[in-house]
Amino acid sequence: MRHEGFPGQICSVARSLAIIGEWWTLLVVREAFFGTERFSDFEAKLGIAKNVLTERLNKLVDSGVLERRPLPGRGNPVSYRLTAKGRDLLPVIIALMQWGDRWINRGQEPVRVLDRETGKEVAQIAVTTPKGKFLSARDLAVVPGPGANGAIRARFRRPGRSQNGPSAKSSRARSMSARSGTAD
Repeated sequence: MRHEGFPGQICSVARSLAIIGEWWTLLVVREAFFGTERFSDFEAKLGIAKNVLTERLNKLVDSGVLERRPLPGRGNPVSYRLTAKGRDLLPVIIALMQWGDRWINRGQEPVRVLDRETGKEVAQIAVTTPKGKFLSARDLAVVPGPGANGAIRARFRRPGRSQNGPSAKSSRARSMSARSGTAD
């Protein structure tokens, strides 16, 4: 089933999925990180139909994740390269690989990602404070951001800032919501 975005949802996850959420799209991005640039190479390495690949590449170019560059040669060849916006997806790709290695491949990684300089495996992607303290879902609070609408502000009122003062019950409910992963 094809979706044309998530109308009515003011959510960074939903809006990101509208661009990169289709599974072939993330595999194209993965291949771009692996150094694949030409249409025929994407096609061969992914085993993807030409029409699907064309659609995914066009969407990634139109959304600014990839850029199309002309190459010398016959037939107007082009390369597809990650933009800064596309390169910012590296932690997403690494996190998905690490999750799959742990929970699906159970330590039998098909590929490993190493630091070129040291030859050592990269660290596990984690959520940390600005000072590097590791955080779990239990350590997080979800609060309205600058782009929040009224519904989001009502759902995620900042603890201790309600009109009637702090509410232990609503704070506990927000904490449980964050733990269960229902936020954003």
